[in-house]
Amino acid sequence: MDQRGQLIYVVSDSIGETAELVVRAVASQFDRFSIDVHKYPYIEDKESIDEIIASAKEMNAMVVFTLVVPELKTYIVEQANKHGIRTIDVMGPLLTTLQEMLHEPPTGKPGLVRRLDEEYFRKVDAIEFAVKYDDGRDPRGLLRADVVLIGVSRTSKTPLSMYLANKRLKVANVPLVPEVEPPEELFQLPPERCIGLTINPEQLNSIRTERLKALGLTAQANYANLDRINEELAYSQKIIKRVGCPVIDVSNKAVEETANIILEIIRKNNLRKENRS
Repeated sequence: MDQRGQLIYVVSDSIGETAELVVRAVASQFDRFSIDVHKYPYIEDKESIDEIIASAKEMNAMVVFTLVVPELKTYIVEQANKHGIRTIDVMGPLLTTLQEMLHEPPTGKPGLVRRLDEEYFRKVDAIEFAVKYDDGRDPRGLLRADVVLIGVSRTSKTPLSMYLANKRLKVANVPLVPEVEPPEELFQLPPERCIGLTINPEQLNSIRTERLKALGLTAQANYANLDRINEELAYSQKIIKRVGCPVIDVSNKAVEETANIILEIIRKNNLRKENRS
């Protein structure tokens, strides 16, 4: 490798990953040279820029930046030009072009990409949580959940869990079966963090019958027996009453409709908490 090298400062008002990736991708095309990258994330004031420019001048470094606040963009270019330092604005040309095409100025708010990334990872985390604590698999997850859904089989607990996970809520669900005592953790939850799901017996009978057919089983199985269904629903109502949580009748409701009711319950509970604070 050639001993000649180049120092590049990456300056960003966010984490700086975008500019760093661009710099390293370009640097890989000059493999005979030693190119060193120093990253300066979360730069949001002129004083920090002054320090970086002073160092860049001393070290003969090039400055690559992703700053979206117009005042800071102008300032770093002015200071770099004053000291004969080369600069590259990674996002500027694209921002300008999009502004011309969309006839809309950019927000100029720093860190939006970082916040989008955080939202994405929160969603992934919530989905993984829903899968891990689906169908009462591990009761330890109940105390960590944002909301816990309880009800008999085929009341849309799993689809609702996944839908709400996409709204970045950590959801666990517990099936209520007369022969199985609910986990003790369920009764340790604040009632407002739990939602009971119920359904019309005849509709549940129809849903379960179709489910058995899809599995190639006889529709006469106890799972779809109306007496058994009424027994399960009565037991479910007893547990829901013991927990003291809100109840939603999911009969003839789409998953999205039920989910929106749950989100509204959560929103109202949060408002009540804020008002008590």
